[in-house]
Amino acid sequence: MSDQEKKRFDYNLLKRTISLAKPYRHIFWTAIILAIILAPLATLRPYFIQVMVDDYIFKYDVPGMMKIVMILFGLLFIEVILRYIFIFSSNWLGQSVIRDLRVKVFNHISALKLRYFDTTPIGTSTTRTINDIETINSIFSQGVITILADILTIFSVLFIMMYTSWKLTLVCLTTLPLLIMASYVFKEKVKAAYEIVRTQVSTMNAFLQERISGMRIVQIFNAEEQEMEKFKDINKTYTQANLDSIFYYAVFFPVVELISAASLALMVWWGARGVISEDVTIGALVAFPIYLSMMYRPVRILADKFNTLQMGMVAANRVFETLDNDDMIVDTGTIKAENLDGIVEFKDVNFAYNNVDYVLKDISLKLDKGKTLAIVGSTGSGKSTIINILNRFYEINSGAIEIDGVDIRNYQLDSLRNRIAVVLQDVFLFSGSVHENITLMNESISRQDVIESAKLIGAHEFIEKLPGGYDYEVRERGATLSMGQRQLISFVRALVFDPDILILDEATSSVDSETESVIQYAIEKLIAKRTSIIIAHRLSTIRHAENILVLDKGNIKELGSHDELVEIDGGHYKELYEMQIKQSKAS
Repeated sequence: MSDQEKKRFDYNLLKRTISLAKPYRHIFWTAIILAIILAPLATLRPYFIQVMVDDYIFKYDVPGMMKIVMILFGLLFIEVILRYIFIFSSNWLGQSVIRDLRVKVFNHISALKLRYFDTTPIGTSTTRTINDIETINSIFSQGVITILADILTIFSVLFIMMYTSWKLTLVCLTTLPLLIMASYVFKEKVKAAYEIVRTQVSTMNAFLQERISGMRIVQIFNAEEQEMEKFKDINKTYTQANLDSIFYYAVFFPVVELISAASLALMVWWGARGVISEDVTIGALVAFPIYLSMMYRPVRILADKFNTLQMGMVAANRVFETLDNDDMIVDTGTIKAENLDGIVEFKDVNFAYNNVDYVLKDISLKLDKGKTLAIVGSTGSGKSTIINILNRFYEINSGAIEIDGVDIRNYQLDSLRNRIAVVLQDVFLFSGSVHENITLMNESISRQDVIESAKLIGAHEFIEKLPGGYDYEVRERGATLSMGQRQLISFVRALVFDPDILILDEATSSVDSETESVIQYAIEKLIAKRTSIIIAHRLSTIRHAENILVLDKGNIKELGSHDELVEIDGGHYKELYEMQIKQSKAS
């Protein structure tokens, strides 16, 4: 990409970012107008000081002096009020924009295919939603509008300096090339350091998210020291990037002070000669140091603000890349799924996660209303994939999946998922009360509905014994509850939504034998009068299923009832069943 293309791209990116403020355009334009007003308004104070010195002080005109003082206080009061409104409105605008943007990004990420979450670290998504969006705020609060205000201030000051004494102004500007060169070097160096900082923040967030979530594994395998060494390396790189930017600041600001002091010295030297020769008034000599201060202050911080703007645009580019990710399930369905009979049929279904290596091959089966289908097979045989494509978490490559004779792609996606409940082996509970984890904040589900469902499942008794009962605060991922308790809560969650189709993904594989009987009772209540699909690890839990599907490497090996399959000599299911019987007897 050429430099011109990069510039055009940056301009388009800035334009797109600014367009985020469209809902608040009145505040945006208010801030712009205030920036235009404040620039010349600020330069009036030293001008009136010059007038007071030249026209009143040396003429001993006390009433005139009082008049100028009152004007100065009036200008100061107006400037303070307007600057307060300017600062508050620009920052309010930034906060409002990023508040809306956070919601937009979260909603977009929520709609992406599971493939995105399979390939993107959680920490990266967290960085996009929090850190990067917070950085975008600087484009509004410290970037475009404030840069415009500073540039206008510089030109206003230069104009009135030239008007007062063009010779003295040219003398003061002799050091300006040095300041411009120092600012450019500073901007480029800090920009490079900031880019490394942003990258390392994302890397650190991803690392910490994974290690903290998997701390149990880290401690089980005594890997704390190794992981600490990795973290130290990431932290060292991040710290060094920050130190580099600090170093450039530490060099730049003293350099600017030296250049400013040199400019002031030249002004005093030339101005004193001008006063003697009467080319320069004493009032101008008094006012010019104030003008210089007003000019050098924005010049000094402009380089930093341009970096802030650039970093905001880098963050905006990353956020927009996430928003532009259209890898989501296309919801073109027009039929609303309501009160389904639950007749599920797979017709020659083929599926591959990467469009090359097929996980399911020519799968054809039919599950009648209210019947139960159990799926067994070795790891990687495609059991969980069937759940994923039935819920349309992934799109199939070929074939068709129908519910009640309608292709699932013709159903409205949200209505389809509302009628299908899934209980996973790895139960995920959020921080919040038991009641909130069951209802998932769905206001249409009453507490009485939750209690009745819990009683039906057999979970009410243990929930009531918790401190606070249904208001017991569950910690992240349900760490304070046993596996069996978390599983029972997930069953209540599934039942309270009253699904037409129920899917259980190895729901008993991680619980002990005593808890399994409780879970098995809950399963029987759940699947009663519902079309159910059960992925089973323990074959003893699926003997009641009308149909048992045996998968092997994505192919259907056997399909029938338990009694039918155990009669097949050399059958895959019979072999698995006899193996588990021997293991249970041995134990």
